[in-house]
Amino acid sequence: MPVIALVVLIVASMLPGQDAAARPSFAEWLALVRTEALARGIRPEVVDDALGHIDEPLPVVIERDRTQAETVLSLEKYVARRLTPKVVRTAREMFAKHRTLLERVGGRYGVSPRIIVGVWGLESNFGQFSGVRPTVAALATLAWDPRRSAFFRAELFDALDILNRGDIDLAHMRGSWAGAMGQVQFMPSSYLKFAEDFDGDGRRDIWSSPADIFASIANYLKGHGWTAGQPWGREVKVSRAAARTIAVDVGRRAGTCQATRDMTVVQPVKTWATLGVRLPNGGALPASLPDAAMVSGATRHFLVFGNYDALLEYNCAHSYAISVGLLADRIPASPGSSRRHGDRGEHEDRRY
Repeated sequence: MPVIALVVLIVASMLPGQDAAARPSFAEWLALVRTEALARGIRPEVVDDALGHIDEPLPVVIERDRTQAETVLSLEKYVARRLTPKVVRTAREMFAKHRTLLERVGGRYGVSPRIIVGVWGLESNFGQFSGVRPTVAALATLAWDPRRSAFFRAELFDALDILNRGDIDLAHMRGSWAGAMGQVQFMPSSYLKFAEDFDGDGRRDIWSSPADIFASIANYLKGHGWTAGQPWGREVKVSRAAARTIAVDVGRRAGTCQATRDMTVVQPVKTWATLGVRLPNGGALPASLPDAAMVSGATRHFLVFGNYDALLEYNCAHSYAISVGLLADRIPASPGSSRRHGDRGEHEDRRY
């Protein structure tokens, strides 16, 4: 069976009620994209190179989009799976290897160098795997597919814009099946807004330049509200009785993603102490802690502060954001860096 026929069958079977025959063919649709790209000022040679060799949508991309997991691991299981001894060891090695550069980036953007390494580790395993799918072909497939066509169509034109600017060539523009690119896993729109040329070579290289990679992560977090000198959060102890009281007495946040709705509203630390929240060792919460919301798994609980929201902007899932924070906490800070860039400093619990 031809690939295009297979894709049409996949789309038709997974979207009942959609009339696949009434939609333009992929070739017809791509011709319209080409015309619009030229009208937007994308150079003809860039359009030809990027779109001229795409004959069919990628079935694997459609399949991956349709078969995303409906359920996720619990917070505890996710953390245990991602924060293995090997991952922690690699994080420490990478921090030591790039410490001078990370401190420079942290000082420029006001973002914790250890948090930068945490994001890098979770997004691409410290650059070991950032995706192998051709970005333009993947985005073209998802833009033609009706499920989220408007979103991916905009991302496709942004990807063409990146090629037009010369930051990366088509052969090296690869990433995830959904179009997230490089070691930082930016969608093209995020790349255009937040990618940085920290090494000064005239290109914003999130694929291979450590300086650009670290600065782009930091710039993204800063652009989403990261505040220098503030922690992300900390683990706390909550008894079953206290958890029941909190569930009744403390409201939930509103939000556009499920994670923001699966956390409490912000409360002063004094309120949390009154509700029975304690340090993991049973001690009293420090009065100096900022106002905080609570995130809970099945057995573990965390008070999270304003900077936690910036981590959720990177990936709106508590399992992800907590894992980034905990991985960062397990990297020993260089002398004097904790207060300067917002690491946890004297409040850190080294059990993790």
